[in-house]
Amino acid sequence: MTNQVIQTDFLKRNAKILIIDDEEDTLDIFRRQLEDEYEIETANSAALALEKLRKGTYQIALTDLVMPGEDGLELMKKIKAQWPHIAVLVISGKASIEMAVEAMKLGAEEFIEKPVEDLDLLKLMIERILKVKWQTEEIKRLHSILAQGFDRRNIVGNSFSIQKVMEKVKRIAPLDTTVLITGETGVGKELFADLIHKNSKRKEKKFVTVNCGGLPENLLESMLFGHKKGAFTDAIRDKISYFQEADGGTLFLDEITETSRAFQTKLLRALEKGIIRQVGGDHDIEVDVRIITATNKNIEEEIINRKFRDDLYYRLNVININIPPLRERVEDIKLLANAFVNEFAEKHKKKGLTISKPVMSILILYEWKGNVRELRNTIEHAVALATHNKILPEDLPSHLYINKESIGQNLPFAEAKEIFEKSYITGLLSYCNGDVTKAANISQIKRQNIYDKFKKYDIDINKYRKNNENS
Repeated sequence: MTNQVIQTDFLKRNAKILIIDDEEDTLDIFRRQLEDEYEIETANSAALALEKLRKGTYQIALTDLVMPGEDGLELMKKIKAQWPHIAVLVISGKASIEMAVEAMKLGAEEFIEKPVEDLDLLKLMIERILKVKWQTEEIKRLHSILAQGFDRRNIVGNSFSIQKVMEKVKRIAPLDTTVLITGETGVGKELFADLIHKNSKRKEKKFVTVNCGGLPENLLESMLFGHKKGAFTDAIRDKISYFQEADGGTLFLDEITETSRAFQTKLLRALEKGIIRQVGGDHDIEVDVRIITATNKNIEEEIINRKFRDDLYYRLNVININIPPLRERVEDIKLLANAFVNEFAEKHKKKGLTISKPVMSILILYEWKGNVRELRNTIEHAVALATHNKILPEDLPSHLYINKESIGQNLPFAEAKEIFEKSYITGLLSYCNGDVTKAANISQIKRQNIYDKFKKYDIDINKYRKNNENS
C-alpha cells in the first residue's frame, strides 16, 4: 500500500463533516453519499449548526447559502471567526452571483451549484481539502519540532517533502549511525550531510568532504587512508589521512558508488574495525569518525550488477535519507530563487535587484534536471547580466525562455500571454539587431506599438542595436 493511499485512509477515518441545509432531501442525499467514508452530522438551520459547532469538532462544514432565518453567509462569517480551522464548502441553487463571490471572499474552499449532479466530484473536493489541511497542519507540526534548537542554516525550503526530510535529519543527527543520502544530481546532498554534522555531538570537530568520483583510485586510497613517505614514487613525505583529519568529527564520502570493489573492501574494514592502515604503513591506526555517504545512482541496481558490495551497502545504509528533486517541490523554487538573487546581488553589487513576474513564472515551469544546483547557476547568470532593477527573461540563459512550447501551461491566460509577448519581442529584436523598422515589417506590428511594448516590458533597445541607424 502506498503512502498516498495510507494518508487518504487516515484522513477519511478521522474526518468529521457538518452538513447544513434547510432541505431534508438534500441532507439525506449528502449523508448517504458520504457516511461510508466520513463521520457525518447534519443541521437544518444556521442556529442548530452553531449549537453543534460549539459542542463538537469538525474538519469541514458544507453549507447552503440561502436558508430561512440566518443565511449561509452570516453562518460562514461566524465559522471563520470562531473556528478558522474548519474548511467551508458552500452550495446553493438560489444564491446570487454577488453572494457566491462574497462567500469566496470570506474564504469558502469551493462553491457548488444545486442540484449537485456529480456527487463523485463532491467526494474528490472533500478529499482534496482534507489532504491540504493535513499537509498544512503537518508542516506546522514539523516547523515546531525543527524550531527546538535545530540549526538549519543553508537549507531553503518550506515544502512538505523538505519538511519531512528535515524532521528525519533532526531525529538522526544526534545519533552516531552511518547515513546514506540519495537523490539526483544537484539536490544538495552535501548540504544535508553538513546539516547532520552541525546538529550532532561532533559539531565542534571537523566535517571533511571527499568526492570519491573525482579522484583516481590509487590517489583516493592515499588521501582517505594516508600514506608513508616512500610508499610510492611521489610519496615524498608522510600524508595524514582524511580519516585522521576527521577524527572525532564527520567524514562525508560523496559519489560512493564510483569506487571499485577492491577499494570498497578496504573501506568496509575501516568501518567495521574503526581502524585504518596507511599506504606503505605497518601498523593500524584507530579512528573515531562518523561516516555519511551519498550517491545519485540506484545503489541496489549497482549491487545487482556487481558494481557495489552488498555488505558495504548494509553497513552504510543504517539510515537512508532521500532528497526529493526540485520538480517534486515546486513551491520551494520561489524561495530558493529569491535567496540566490540576494546572494549574488550582494556579490555583484546590485542591491535591490528582484525577479520580475514573467521570469518567476518561467522558473516555476522549468523542469530543472540539474535541480537546486542548476537553479543557482541560472540565477547567478541572470544577476550578472541584469541591467535593470528586475531580472528580465532576456537575462536568463537562452534555453529557458526561447522554447515557448512549455511556457504558459498551468498559468492564467493573461500572464502566459505577457511571457510569450515579451519573449517574442526580445527574440525579434535580437534577430533584427535592434532595427525597429525591420521588426515591424516582420511582425506586422506598427512601429509605435512596438515602442509601447518596449515601455511596457522595460526593454532597452540599445542592447540589441549594432551600429544600426535605421531605427
